[in-house]
Amino acid sequence: MRIGFVSDEIAPEVSQAVQIGMAWGITNYELRMLGDKRVPECSEQQIEELLALKQEFGIQYTALSPGLFKGTCRDSARLAREMEDILPRTCELANRLDCPLVIVFGFQRLQEQGEHEEEEVVQALQRAAGTAAAYNITLAVENEPGFWCDSGSNTAAILDAVAMPNLRANWDPANAIGSGERPFPEGYAALKHHIVNVHAKDTREGALIACVPLGSGKVDWRGQLQALKEDAFAAQITIETHCLPLLDMSVRNLQFLRNQLF
Repeated sequence: MRIGFVSDEIAPEVSQAVQIGMAWGITNYELRMLGDKRVPECSEQQIEELLALKQEFGIQYTALSPGLFKGTCRDSARLAREMEDILPRTCELANRLDCPLVIVFGFQRLQEQGEHEEEEVVQALQRAAGTAAAYNITLAVENEPGFWCDSGSNTAAILDAVAMPNLRANWDPANAIGSGERPFPEGYAALKHHIVNVHAKDTREGALIACVPLGSGKVDWRGQLQALKEDAFAAQITIETHCLPLLDMSVRNLQFLRNQLF
């Protein structure tokens, strides 16, 4: 497996993150924040700088993460903006950066579940995948607590219902803690055929609460990594440290992955 980083888990500016990451032997970077803005919000100058970094250091931008579909599927104004503006611009940016993957989310569940809500989620993701397909982009749904795609099983059920080849899963085992299902082995077993990318972080309590270095939280990362090696469904694992001090913990997470994978 290739190991990469979410660039802003190293440094806020991509250029600084790449310089630090290259010293660690990292050539794969997921782009989420560009300074104080989230992709695809960037200037032409910033795009040129990203392309120059790619050329100078031989790096790969493995995914863009614009934070799409974090609302409910019935927030019509937000959904229209994300579908008609942000998603196409993200796909255009991905094409310019030769980046094959855009990470999205699976819509928050309404507190009082409405009739046909799941069907609307499926239809929205089908529409999004259709848009991405026009750009030859794969979408990867990241599981998140409180969303239709939260556990491995629930994410797999939504992706099975969508049934589009360019809609896959960005598996985040730590985000599945507290979903009522152990991320490994149960969640992974349900979802593994859909997984195209993996986010690596750990937690003692769940999701973004009390994040800790890999191997010291509730996720069975040793078992999960062994299964990822054996099954070979995902070629990319991306470190999303989420705990401080950021650089020290990022180095520790990188060493843990290298020790387990190689």
